[in-house]
Amino acid sequence: MARCNDRSDESYDSIRRVLKQLLGNADWNTSSPFGPVTRMQQEATLSAKDQVDAPYSTTSAYCIPFLRNRRFIGRTKKLKELEEKLIISSHCQRLALVGLGGIGKTQVALQFVYTVKEYWPEYSIFWAPVISAESFEQAYRDVATRCSIALNPKEEDPKESVRRYLESDVSGKWLLILDNADDEDILFGDSSDTGGLADYLPQNENGLTLFTTRHREIAVSLARNEVVEVQEMDQGEAEFFLKESLIQKEMTHDQQNTTELLNELAFLPLAIAQAAAYINAMQTSISEYLSLLRSTEQDTVSLLSREFHDDTRYRNSKNAIAATWLVSFDQIRRSEPDAADLLSFMSCLEHKAIPLTMLPSLEPTERMVRAIGTLRSYAFVTRRDDGDSYDMHRLVHRATKVWLDKHGDTEALNEKVAAHLDDIFPSDDYTNRAIWRAYFPHALQFLRHTKTLDIEARYDLCMAVGRCLREDGRIGEAVVWLSECLLWRQGCYPENHTGRLVAQHTLAMAYVDDGQAKEAVKLLEHVVAIRKKTDKEDCSDRLISQHELAGAYLADGQAKDAIKLLEQIVAIKEKVLKEDHPDRLVSQHGLAMAYWEDGRIKEAIELLEHVVEKEKVLKEDHPSRLASQHALAIAYKADGRIEEAVQLFEQVVEKEKVLREDHPSRLSSQHSLAIAYEENGQVKEAIKLLEQVVEKRKLLKEDHPLRLASQHELARAYKADGRVKEAVELLEHVVAIEENVLKEDHPSRLASHHELAGAYEADGRVKEATKLLEHVVAIKKKVLREDHPSRLASQHALAMVYKKDRRAKEAVQLLEHVVAIDAKVLRADHPNRLISERELLGMQAQQCSQREDQMETSPDSSEEWETASSDGEAQTDLM
Repeated sequence: MARCNDRSDESYDSIRRVLKQLLGNADWNTSSPFGPVTRMQQEATLSAKDQVDAPYSTTSAYCIPFLRNRRFIGRTKKLKELEEKLIISSHCQRLALVGLGGIGKTQVALQFVYTVKEYWPEYSIFWAPVISAESFEQAYRDVATRCSIALNPKEEDPKESVRRYLESDVSGKWLLILDNADDEDILFGDSSDTGGLADYLPQNENGLTLFTTRHREIAVSLARNEVVEVQEMDQGEAEFFLKESLIQKEMTHDQQNTTELLNELAFLPLAIAQAAAYINAMQTSISEYLSLLRSTEQDTVSLLSREFHDDTRYRNSKNAIAATWLVSFDQIRRSEPDAADLLSFMSCLEHKAIPLTMLPSLEPTERMVRAIGTLRSYAFVTRRDDGDSYDMHRLVHRATKVWLDKHGDTEALNEKVAAHLDDIFPSDDYTNRAIWRAYFPHALQFLRHTKTLDIEARYDLCMAVGRCLREDGRIGEAVVWLSECLLWRQGCYPENHTGRLVAQHTLAMAYVDDGQAKEAVKLLEHVVAIRKKTDKEDCSDRLISQHELAGAYLADGQAKDAIKLLEQIVAIKEKVLKEDHPDRLVSQHGLAMAYWEDGRIKEAIELLEHVVEKEKVLKEDHPSRLASQHALAIAYKADGRIEEAVQLFEQVVEKEKVLREDHPSRLSSQHSLAIAYEENGQVKEAIKLLEQVVEKRKLLKEDHPLRLASQHELARAYKADGRVKEAVELLEHVVAIEENVLKEDHPSRLASHHELAGAYEADGRVKEATKLLEHVVAIKKKVLREDHPSRLASQHALAMVYKKDRRAKEAVQLLEHVVAIDAKVLRADHPNRLISERELLGMQAQQCSQREDQMETSPDSSEEWETASSDGEAQTDLM
């Protein structure tokens, strides 16, 4: 290939003649840097012969402050778009590149400039940074010098001289880059009637102007609709850029950490360059940098604020990604205080899916529209497809905290946010479920990061969030935040303060749901004791706390204590409330369920029938009326009146069709009806209904207690239908989830283990069933009282498995223990007691029969029974 330096070079004329000959052919097949030049592109470009003879090679001037960026990668589509719009089709004369600070706008413009210089050399290229009025004027002075424009400082503004020159024909074709056009005051003037730099922008049919800006509003003002948005790099571009920026390029072979780092850096070129500079200087690994980035907020801020040298950026400029955005933050604070306040508020929340309804309102509405629009204009936030929520850029979210630490009162901001969130957070009513689920991530983010904020509003928010978490089935999290609220109120309020008692009461209810019945009892007994000192006997708050204590007693297996307390409550309400008063009926309902729990089924039915009768004054679909009918159906089922139970459940399910398909009460009734169907021999109907319930409850989290309960019951129905393999599979799924989220001694987890053991037994896997039940019995022995119904039920089940495993002595010994306990605590006609006694008698009879047979056949058989007996003694630890 022949080359020449300029027109004086000896080879210049010969090369020119060859080019003229080649370009004279009809089919001119050269290419642009971004692909083949089309016929339309040929027509839009100067004729080839004219280009050869034109004097541009000696007149084109260049004022470009940076060398070509040899590490530039990708952005091919954006570059082609610039080429097409500005050069090929001459679609426009002004165009703006807009995007987030650090996204790479300047580098795209720089790459385009060098492409134009190489392929369209007839264009002079001038670059002017608009960081300040001074930087812009200096750039224009450089243009004047390069183009030999005579300046008389005493007579004329140099910017005006350059503008006039570029608008004249003598200037030829030119491309002007205005980089970092971010400040409205600098560009358009401030309120003091002083003109802005936009007054000095030339207009010439031979001239092109390319702006780079973070501010979409400025982009539209300067280039109208000719705006090209620069986005983050894609995965491949970002990986290549990181690799090329690292000294030890093999680091990127760690694909997992590389991908995770790029995701953390949101594929921002400046952030990637900053990370590579740190890794190179500190000789750390990608994984180490990633760990720092993810550790404490202070570490993250420190990394994002760390300066580094980059020769593709302006001297003395701030290159750290956080510092880059601080400039924009300051501009917003000066020009749009509402937007700055909104940005500050959003920085306290989770950065994704921020609901518009969660933000402080601004009146009139146009103020809110403008504030949101400003943040969107800077690409700090983006609107989601639903139109009702916004995402805040992850790194902007973090960088805002740097800005707030420097310029804002963080504590005052946190106080405002706490007060606002406490004010808007919804109640735990089911109808608010969609709202609280949308608000959860943001309230929790705020609470986690304000542990030292010692104000009432924060802990009231803990209470509100905890209540909704409990209602949403996130019991463990509810306990955490309700505990934090109680701890604060105990330190600030006296023992009899209503807020403190309410916090104890609410936490106790969460403890019950979390399987911590003993903790609930302890807390509620304290609340009841305090209320006895301060409230009258018939005070509603006192009675409510006693009612909840009774519920905790039931959860702890103390049915008799629960009944005693509920009978007191019912007696008091019968004195002061009318027969059909809702509060009186609620307590009678609760007492009936305690009777049912204690095996006093007839009394439970009698009381519930009374409640149902009195509630006939309510509408047929009233929730209280349906709840009582539901409870009565459960009691009928326990009394063996299965057909009546099914009929009543079906009535309830029919009435609840007015509710949404996924309403908790409707699904709960369908769940109970399915169990009744199963007990009535209608197994197919039970399975069909439970499969519907399970499907609807997929809207809940995978580990939600109600979702798991429905899967548990569906597995039981599968087992009853002979579909044992499916039952085992589903129960193993339930158990696996509960082992991840529930404590070892949680009642639901133990119940699922118990049921899985039964499925194993039905599947012929007796050894596995035995092992699992022994584990369940051992755990229950540690946490439940000797006479707790659940503990006795598991011992009974283990005895039956021992029997099936031909471990007769152990089975008999364990059942004797169960029967002895039942005799102490249950009435003679209690169903559980009767079942255990019947099974024990059957085993004992079978044992006697086998012993007689063996004695007749072998006089030495007594030795075998001794061995079996000793094996049985080894199991006494499970009683």
